[in-house]
Amino acid sequence: MSFRKFLQRILTKPVTSLANRFSSRPDREKVHLALSRLYTHIKKKPGKKGLVIDLSRMHRKIIVFSDLHKGNKKRSDDFAPAEENYLAALDYYYGMGYTLIILGDSEELWKYNLFTVRRHNQPSFLLEKKFVQQKRFIKVFGNHDVFWNNDPFAPLQLLSIYGENVHMYEGVVLQYGLKKKLDIFLTHGHQGDGQSDGNKFSAWFVAKIWAPLQSFLELNINTPAFNDILKTEHNQFMYEWSSAQQDMVLITGHTHQPVFESMTHLERLYRQLLIARQQNDQPAIARLQEEIAFRRQEYDHVSEDYLHLKPTYFNSGCCCFTDGDITGIEIEDGEIRLIKWKNEERAAKRTILEKRHLDTII
Repeated sequence: MSFRKFLQRILTKPVTSLANRFSSRPDREKVHLALSRLYTHIKKKPGKKGLVIDLSRMHRKIIVFSDLHKGNKKRSDDFAPAEENYLAALDYYYGMGYTLIILGDSEELWKYNLFTVRRHNQPSFLLEKKFVQQKRFIKVFGNHDVFWNNDPFAPLQLLSIYGENVHMYEGVVLQYGLKKKLDIFLTHGHQGDGQSDGNKFSAWFVAKIWAPLQSFLELNINTPAFNDILKTEHNQFMYEWSSAQQDMVLITGHTHQPVFESMTHLERLYRQLLIARQQNDQPAIARLQEEIAFRRQEYDHVSEDYLHLKPTYFNSGCCCFTDGDITGIEIEDGEIRLIKWKNEERAAKRTILEKRHLDTII
């Protein structure tokens, strides 16, 4: 065993635990209050903080990606394994006439400076620029790229990257339906999270301690299982808030866990297994049991009330899984879909994991 491998084995767990110990946990009241304030502000005063878009008039095809964490293309760069799938996905969605919404943490600006990120990610910036030129690009900031919202030189940097002025938003409200409207509220999802929303210790720890250590040890911690308790807890708070709203669904990123109709993919598999057992569908039972065994390697949390959740919360997942897969959410012709892009036989392939028509949610 190499010295680096030895240090990986003994240091990863204690350093991660230390970061979680001294960083705040997500707080239910703060999360709910922050979401309510942002949603109300965008609805009453659309423009500066967020857009309100009528899907019957414009942007009828939407693809939502979040949490790319573009870095420096070295071993500690979380985006590097997924870049090929992301580029293939952008090619597809550009040709199909989709509007691209980047829902935060596109650039990893806690660990790397912007000039480093720009230098090593020209292919993705150039493809995003094509959406900008077609007025089909909306960029929302997250906690790891909050620079876009609070640095006075950010507008000039965006102009330099994309060749046009790109406004940075904290959220977007998509309105679906003619007679009865359904609001689709999109935001990164770090609001009210003590680890991410204005926590100076977290930013300092990542930039000064964890990032250099991660780089030296060649670690990539952005997997669905990493810090699963905090991520699942935050997803739960998001669901609780969304389920209490009227005629609204919430789409976030931030946790890197894909969620569809308020359930993780694993929870949906358990529900399908229950139905298959009730119908005594032996082939389906066998297939689902095999799939569940595989998915439990990725994330093993299952909500106790997964059979009774309202379909009000969705999460786009991330574009930085260690195996190179990326997940996102499509909205097209009244249908919302959770999709995955995966490299198969040396080519990126799009797969629909879940889908539902928005009319059934209304």
